[in-house]
Amino acid sequence: MTPTTGGKRPDERAGQGTAMNARLDRLLDPARSALVTCECQQGVLGADAVFPALAEAAAGVGPDGLVAQVRRLGAAARATGVPVLHCTALRRADGLAANRNALLFAAAAKAGPGLTPGSAAAGLHPGIGADPERDLVLPRLHGLGPFQETGLAPALRNLGARTVVCVGVSLNVALLELVLGLVGAGFQAVLPADAVAGTPPEYAEAVLRHTLALVATVTDTAAVLDRWGGAPPRPAEES
Repeated sequence: MTPTTGGKRPDERAGQGTAMNARLDRLLDPARSALVTCECQQGVLGADAVFPALAEAAAGVGPDGLVAQVRRLGAAARATGVPVLHCTALRRADGLAANRNALLFAAAAKAGPGLTPGSAAAGLHPGIGADPERDLVLPRLHGLGPFQETGLAPALRNLGARTVVCVGVSLNVALLELVLGLVGAGFQAVLPADAVAGTPPEYAEAVLRHTLALVATVTDTAAVLDRWGGAPPRPAEES
């Protein structure tokens, strides 16, 4: 799931690559960036996922799956001083405060206890290597995605972030809502195509190519790691 250059001539592709590199150098300044994971939870990406087809699609992206890519990005972000935020979806056993106005919510309710607050399924997938002492977790009980009315936007602004690298699931709904919300609020969004997933995979690629590429910068994990691999740590904020 990476952008293509179609039938462009080699010189056109080279120029396009140079422009993209310059854009990424500017956007991924560690002092103005944040990494946000979307629904990278055990009950979403693990063996007992609420939606197994989505977990299967996530396992098929990147060289060894979405979870490993997110882990690499998180480690690089922390080493470089880039804040890491995890947006999680929860549903109480009694459904209190949950939406009931779409087929998606009905399907989640039928899946059983699923993402009950405090359960192992609701927790972050252990494979992403979250750091509980440094990372920020923003849970939600309602809505289609993690941007609206979750406190994410003010948290990002308070952290000094202008560019948000978005990873996780799904390109069908939650991650799509996240990116559109960020862009509408004035943030720059960067999407590593090998660290996001949706189902079916061909639909996910179409969303990346025909929707998200119009509003966000679509790249890959390696390009982000290149920018965060050797940058100095973010200076401590003055009190």
